[in-house]
Amino acid sequence: MQTFPAALPLGGKTVVVTGAGPMAEAKLRLFLTSPARLKWLAGDGASPPGFAGRVESPPHAPEAADFAGAALVFIAEADPSARRQQARWARAAGALVNLVDEPEGSDFQTPALVDRDEVVVAIATGGAAPVLSVDLRAAIERLLPPRIGRLAALAREMRSTVKRVLGDFEARRAFWERVLRGPARDLALAGDQEGARRAFLDTLNRPEAPREGVVHLIGAGPGDPELLTLRAARLLREADVIVHDRLVSPEVLDLARRDARRINVGKQRNHHPVPQEAIEALLVEEAQKGQRVVRLKGGDPFIFGRGGEEVAALRAAGIRVEVTPGISAALAAAASSQIPLTHRGLASSVTLASGVGRRGGPTPELRALVEGTGALYMSVDAAPRIQAQLLALGRDGATPVALVEHASRDQERTIYCTLASLASTVDSEAVTGPAIIFLGEAVTQGAAYAPAPAQAIQREAQRA
Repeated sequence: MQTFPAALPLGGKTVVVTGAGPMAEAKLRLFLTSPARLKWLAGDGASPPGFAGRVESPPHAPEAADFAGAALVFIAEADPSARRQQARWARAAGALVNLVDEPEGSDFQTPALVDRDEVVVAIATGGAAPVLSVDLRAAIERLLPPRIGRLAALAREMRSTVKRVLGDFEARRAFWERVLRGPARDLALAGDQEGARRAFLDTLNRPEAPREGVVHLIGAGPGDPELLTLRAARLLREADVIVHDRLVSPEVLDLARRDARRINVGKQRNHHPVPQEAIEALLVEEAQKGQRVVRLKGGDPFIFGRGGEEVAALRAAGIRVEVTPGISAALAAAASSQIPLTHRGLASSVTLASGVGRRGGPTPELRALVEGTGALYMSVDAAPRIQAQLLALGRDGATPVALVEHASRDQERTIYCTLASLASTVDSEAVTGPAIIFLGEAVTQGAAYAPAPAQAIQREAQRA
């Protein structure tokens, strides 16, 4: 280890910044939300917008007395001789000195910080690679829940109470593990601080009570793990049990803990090895064991994902359930092929429809697809029927159509044709994978649109 990023409490401390300009202002900005006393020795006594009332700024050039009591001093003064003099004054006052943009002469370097109030993550490269630190900070920002500081604040507030109630160290450790991974945590991260406090006290008052289970219905998106929401990725890492569909990609599942139990309940056309009722019973059973269950669905749980049925079953069983949306296949396919679902002068409405109906039920109603942009799920096998019905309803046979197969994955391809040639194109292009069918004038705005003859555009070619 080349550097040690120690954590310095800032309550009651004084931080001094010298010099004017963007570098000095950037150092001051680091501490604006801290409890530290801030002094800016710029020599003119003025504070720029955003600092007034928070920063002391004496109207004279820096003097030795200005550094008395300082804990940290950042010297952004441009003049080399003034920098050296100020560093001597600061060290004589007992402060640690950072010479801005001069790591070799500094007592410490400024790390890249992820600031969540009570939770602060520091990334240090010893001043050797600040850009790398910034990139690492951005990656951690994406992983760390925005409200994690509220959870830490609640833990600080309750720490003395926990120590008083639980005298044994091991009992306290077990309690903290339980409460910081249970309902109190979830409520705090959702912004319900009072609810989190109640859950915290309930866990403290009933330390032996069974852990409450929860089911998270999560949209896994179309397959590309980079299209997961940040919340979905976090919940996936925390899950004890993952119940997933066939269309959830291996790359998405790889984001889960290695020891999480994975249960595949995927369905295929005309083959449903795990009936819907059995899936719902499985979710209830695992949650009743106190498990954190993730029900992972391709696309979005509430768009042709039967998520509503699973929510209803969990509610009826008294199981806590939360829903995290995902990028639906239609949105991902439209984005990859650059087909706008609405477009001024071409389409002012979008209809999401399914090409299959409820087993034993009527044929899906397609009348809404006569105008605007249509996005059809699960419709490849039904292409001949859909084509015939829409033509019978009066939709022009020349209506542009795009089939987007394996949206967002490496094998994605986009095929353009017309409504009149839809069924024959599905056959001639051997479209078998998961696909979205778009129809409407907005399709003409897609990348490399070519209506006739049918043209398949491979994703690899688009990238190249």
